[in-house]
Amino acid sequence: MRDARCGPLTLQVGSSIKERRLDKYLHGRFSNFSRAMIQNVIKAGAVKVNGKVAKPSFKLSPGDKIESTLPQLPNKEILAEDIPLDIIYEDDDIIILNKQADMIVHPARGNTHGTLVNALAFYSDELSSGLGEFRPGIVHRLDRNTTGVMVVTKNDIAQWKIAKQFENRQVKKSYLAIVHGVPELTADRINAPLGVHPKVREKYAIRSEIGKEAITFYEVLESFQGFSLLKLTPQTGRTHQIRVHLSYTKHPIVADDMYGGKLVYPWQLQDAEPTPQDPVISRVALHAHTLEFKHPTTGKTMKFEAPLPEDMQNLLDMLRKYRRV
Repeated sequence: MRDARCGPLTLQVGSSIKERRLDKYLHGRFSNFSRAMIQNVIKAGAVKVNGKVAKPSFKLSPGDKIESTLPQLPNKEILAEDIPLDIIYEDDDIIILNKQADMIVHPARGNTHGTLVNALAFYSDELSSGLGEFRPGIVHRLDRNTTGVMVVTKNDIAQWKIAKQFENRQVKKSYLAIVHGVPELTADRINAPLGVHPKVREKYAIRSEIGKEAITFYEVLESFQGFSLLKLTPQTGRTHQIRVHLSYTKHPIVADDMYGGKLVYPWQLQDAEPTPQDPVISRVALHAHTLEFKHPTTGKTMKFEAPLPEDMQNLLDMLRKYRRV
């Protein structure tokens, strides 16, 4: 049943199932479908229990008869695409790469091509199962416009061992960001829980009462007139954590328009008259700089570093030239 792809299906609930939610039960039987997809199918009236249309939260009892029609699953084939990868290190278990800007990590709704996974599928025939369908080799993620060091696993044992290190907060990560303004303290801890934004689905926000714990340490590496270069060490790994935390401290990342960052133009840095120019950097000025973990086979601690990308380096050079304190 787990490999069912589509069409009408009839199931009878076993004697060991009691008070199980309908959506959870079907997700367990058909794990190739996401729980969200199962819930949408139920809400659309395509699932009946004992002849009656049911809700996702319906509690099942032994002997209940379930009639459902599941949609055709999308093709699981991942298109291998010849996209250049910046490989820092590789062995039989892992690939360490420097992710470029404007690259989504894995295929998702509306973005099935040009992702890191498409590039990896072309580069290597040896990749672990990853974080679910369409994500072979993927153990952790970076935002689309965040550059920097990532680890990819080539077998499931390596994936499991490194994933456990992420889960147990044993992986050490550091980021570099160029932000607006200069923090009052040269180093500090930001401790503010994160949750989904109450109004904008794609955003995250500080949610004091319902958010998940989120902690980021920062250090000011260089300060300029109106800007600073920060080293950031997240203790937790929430989505958009660094971006939200810096916005929360009133020092959003340059060009991060989602969280209050602004584009910066050469004439602004030079205190010249406004003139039509391209921005110095057109994406979020955030870079995953270092990654440290224990090798899944040898147990040896390994640390990798990705150099600052050209666009951030260019901005930093201009700040050093025109905005020295």
